Amino acid sequence: MRRLIPFLALILAACSQSAPAPEAPKAQASAAPQIPADAPVILAFGDSLYAGYRLGPGEGYPPRLEAALNAGGVKARVVNAGVSGDTTAAARERLAFTLDGQKVKPALVLVGLGGNDMLRGLPPTETRANLDAILTELDKRHIPAMLTGMLAAPNMGEDYVSAFNPIYPALAAKHKAPLVPFFLQAVIGNDKLLLDDHIHPNAQGVDKIVAATKDDVAKALKAATARQGPPIPD
Repeated sequence: MRRLIPFLALILAACSQSAPAPEAPKAQASAAPQIPADAPVILAFGDSLYAGYRLGPGEGYPPRLEAALNAGGVKARVVNAGVSGDTTAAARERLAFTLDGQKVKPALVLVGLGGNDMLRGLPPTETRANLDAILTELDKRHIPAMLTGMLAAPNMGEDYVSAFNPIYPALAAKHKAPLVPFFLQAVIGNDKLLLDDHIHPNAQGVDKIVAATKDDVAKALKAATARQGPPIPD
């Protein structure tokens, strides 16, 4: 287990379900663009990187992504379905409940999981099977998905890295899902963009991640809505 400690400064940690209290509130951001009532819904289904670990209201990835998309002329409503500490197995268990509880069927689901599996040293075969099952369920429901990937820390050993890292591109190809190869690419190793745990992005780090991924999300959303066609009135 001691070999896992160095990973904390480099990669996503397994977060406790009882996160520390948020830091002191920061200045309010400028008013977000008005979101049209018919804006397609993006469901952000993942772990602490989506949940907004130790961030204030509006500072996590889903709300900042929503603001960036709408500011850029891409109407979208992003629903935060991130749970800190989630493994792929736990997320697989809650997927149907989460989807069934949505007021509006998502036009696109962002799937961001696997970092906690890696940190805990769970077998990559299990991570792959769980992510495959999540994407298969989305396929069955005719809900397009987009993967935001994770990389294994090199200290896990060559065998683990060689088994874990190909999971995301392989599943993206199998399910024809767009892929962000490494979600933390824009912030990893830069303490100015991380919380004091040197793991999770701070508000500025979230904005960097949003800037690095919003165009890919916008492209995926455009493709998803084109496939689904216009919404059917109730």
